[in-house]
Amino acid sequence: MTASPYTDALELQLIDWLEAKPRTYRETMEAWGTHCPRESIWEDCVSAGLVEIAGRQVRATARGRARLRRGDAVQ
Repeated sequence: MTASPYTDALELQLIDWLEAKPRTYRETMEAWGTHCPRESIWEDCVSAGLVEIAGRQVRATARGRARLRRGDAVQ
């Protein structure tokens, strides 16, 4: 999949959302999970190593936080 400004913005938004406060896996799936193959931001971020599941928590990885810093925080 080729990155686009749209997907880049959604990746940054997901990482920024995770950085705002601790999130559970359930909360994350309710907000970001999808069954639409064209909206795969959650899966793309997991595959790219930008976010990780740690027990019941979901958090940005060091790679994800670096991506957020390079891409500027989403307002």
